[in-house]
Amino acid sequence: MNFSRLFFRQSPKRGADAAYTMLVERARTACFYAAHGIPDTLDGRFELIALHAFLVLHRIRGEPSAQPFGQALFDAMFADMDRALRELGTGDLSVGKQVKRMATGFYGRISVYQAGIDGMGDLSEALVDNLFGTVEQPDPQHIAWFADYLRREAAWLKTVRTSDIINGNFAFSLLPPDA
Repeated sequence: MNFSRLFFRQSPKRGADAAYTMLVERARTACFYAAHGIPDTLDGRFELIALHAFLVLHRIRGEPSAQPFGQALFDAMFADMDRALRELGTGDLSVGKQVKRMATGFYGRISVYQAGIDGMGDLSEALVDNLFGTVEQPDPQHIAWFADYLRREAAWLKTVRTSDIINGNFAFSLLPPDA
């Protein structure tokens, strides 16, 4: 038996940072942009990061032991958004307002994606309004693909142990060959 596990608990921040890095890498997957209609813009990238963060937070929903991790993941995400805005030259006085607006929008996305996954709302409509929000006429096939993708990833993450999630020691599923 490894006695260090009895006395040492991994910081939620460490696991959240690892999970955030993983979800950003997934959000940067080229097929989302090239084959499935997400604009390769700041807005498009934010939307895909938000979508993947939602998936992780959806997985730990209702698990009290994972809530510190969830808060740490949220904090990691918006610290990165703050850093990115500053790197893009956004003035110090407006960064906080923009990050607050993004965080408010993220909560809204969580709500509508959650309702869509739970069958209490229209997931396709949520994707059109958010993920494809800057696309003038999103392709219905792209919307359907992402609705299936979101459901498939949510189901996949249900098979992952909570301890692996909060330690940032998990992976998203393999993308299907048609991706």
